[in-house]
Amino acid sequence: MRLRNSWLCFCAVLAQAGTFTVIGNPAAGGAWPLILSSGGHLPGPAPAADIFVALPGTPAAADWRARVEGGAVLVLEGSSPLAASLGFRPKTETVQAVHVDDENNPAIPIIWERKLEIPVYELPRQAHVFAREHWSKAPLTAGMKIGAGAVLWLAASPGKNGYERFPYLLQSLYSLGVQPAFRDSRLWAFFDYSYRTRADLDYLAQRWRDAGISALHVAAWHFYDGDRDDHYLQRLIAACHRHGVLVYAWVELPHVSETFWNAHPEWREKTAALQDAQLDWRKLMNLQNRECTAAIRKGLEQMIRGFDWDGVNLAELYFESLEGASNPARFTPMNDDARQQFQSAAGWDPIEIWGKHNDAASLRKFLDWRAGLARNMQQEWLVAVEGFRSFRPDLDIVLTHVDDRFDTGMTDSIGADAARVLPLLDSHSFSFLIEDPATVWNLGPQRYPEIAKRYQPLTGHTEKLAIDINIVDRYQDVYPTKQQTGLELYELVHLASSAFHRVALYFENSILKPDLQLLPASSAVVTSVVQEKRKVTVDSPYGVEMRWPGEGALVDGQPWPAISNGMIRLPAGVHVVEPAPRRDAVRLVDLNAALRRAAYDQSKRLQFEYTSESRAIARFDRPPQRLEVGGVPVAVQCRDTVGCAVLLPRGAHKVLVQ
Repeated sequence: MRLRNSWLCFCAVLAQAGTFTVIGNPAAGGAWPLILSSGGHLPGPAPAADIFVALPGTPAAADWRARVEGGAVLVLEGSSPLAASLGFRPKTETVQAVHVDDENNPAIPIIWERKLEIPVYELPRQAHVFAREHWSKAPLTAGMKIGAGAVLWLAASPGKNGYERFPYLLQSLYSLGVQPAFRDSRLWAFFDYSYRTRADLDYLAQRWRDAGISALHVAAWHFYDGDRDDHYLQRLIAACHRHGVLVYAWVELPHVSETFWNAHPEWREKTAALQDAQLDWRKLMNLQNRECTAAIRKGLEQMIRGFDWDGVNLAELYFESLEGASNPARFTPMNDDARQQFQSAAGWDPIEIWGKHNDAASLRKFLDWRAGLARNMQQEWLVAVEGFRSFRPDLDIVLTHVDDRFDTGMTDSIGADAARVLPLLDSHSFSFLIEDPATVWNLGPQRYPEIAKRYQPLTGHTEKLAIDINIVDRYQDVYPTKQQTGLELYELVHLASSAFHRVALYFENSILKPDLQLLPASSAVVTSVVQEKRKVTVDSPYGVEMRWPGEGALVDGQPWPAISNGMIRLPAGVHVVEPAPRRDAVRLVDLNAALRRAAYDQSKRLQFEYTSESRAIARFDRPPQRLEVGGVPVAVQCRDTVGCAVLLPRGAHKVLVQ
């Protein structure tokens, strides 16, 4: 809603954006708590709430129009006396709804799994229709502003999970002026150069950061041999750093690069059909061959030295294929080195699985050996990348590993076994990024808490667990859209962010434009918010950004420097926020790291503490005159022309800014 300068307006605006309740019986609210929580709102008691959901049959009350005019947001589901009192009245005519057109994204088909008979409604004259039934054009969702508040109406229930019928409800609320109270900016996203060769890189970097993306994982195989435009990659990294986005080298071993494949046919992986392993877009190399791995490591080191990377992502470092041994034309590894290693241990050639050893016991023996080989490969390349810290000490490492706990068939299909790999966290520093397999893309957002439960017993380093969500067209029959968008996407991100310390999205170009504006709100995790007069108490397990209309604030009684553009950044834990005059001193407008504390000292110098697994990027509202990290002066090298972006070292540090 509109932000106004007076304190009297401030309380209403914050509550309106921050808390919601279901009128009458909150327990009967169905999917509404998940819908609104996924949009950066929080449940609260009716006296404090300013977003109200009225279910079918809600009685009318004379004061509702006045409450909306005063700033409340009212969501009307279906037919009720309350909806009728505001002008949303059902006629006797009905339509069979199954195909929906929504102006928030008119290009994407919205198809319901089942037809629903819905009355045709009479709407108030000033109501704006957001979604219509495709054939009859009967209105299905609409909204209007009344005074300082707004009304959103929908003709039917949003569905059991909240996204089955009207995926763009939150976008409609946003267009009515309802902005989320909370957001977070710790998402990762994958990036493929092939889709962005002509884009304005500063525009993209700013858009990524505005969408809550903290790190970009760039398809590094395009630049492994220097065949592509190295200047492009240098400009991409520089633009990302200017706007507060880290950049990781996304490596897809056993695929190295097109040039490497063409130059070394002698090192190509083989399938069980004894053909070169060119599978889909990946062209796999033999990582059991010592000459091959030495050459790959040399080239990888040159690439890491050649560009200003913040981290390396070792992704999908195992075998093929999803069909397992049932399809020998795609099954790996059947290179000579792997076959000789297995034969030395077992006494027979694994290619005989499709011959005289075609029995369950023989296959089981090889599959178990193969999973152990995949684990050894992962450890070997973790050690190799750790060695790059000798010249890039701030390098972060990520191991992307397809989920094999939820879809247990993955271990036999591709050799991925998390139970073998996760103990490496005891002796190696990396994040374990769990890739959501294609076989479960149709199961809905609730799978992420379940996936987390299955991994947490496997390691004592649960803070190192992360999840990768694939935002792509799905091959299963899914509704209401083939690709995750709107409420389904927001619920995916919100529940994943609540279950894991980090969420990655594949890939940045597949996220639809209408979804970008609310993406950071969906990743915010807030346990509670309580407003008492001029104070707001917020509890967040990871830290959060909160909408704040004032130009100054006290946090836990102290002047707070991490505030900018209507948002205030809070560390993890419970914090009390209250208004204060603006201080004329350096401000921390963005930090791509975990903020631990922040304050001004008596000389108005900014002090803050952070932790980060990679380098951190701090952005200030002006170039600092002096900057110290851990008491040691650091030369200030601003990386942007407006304000100042500064790269800070990996780890836990105290920073002093003057």
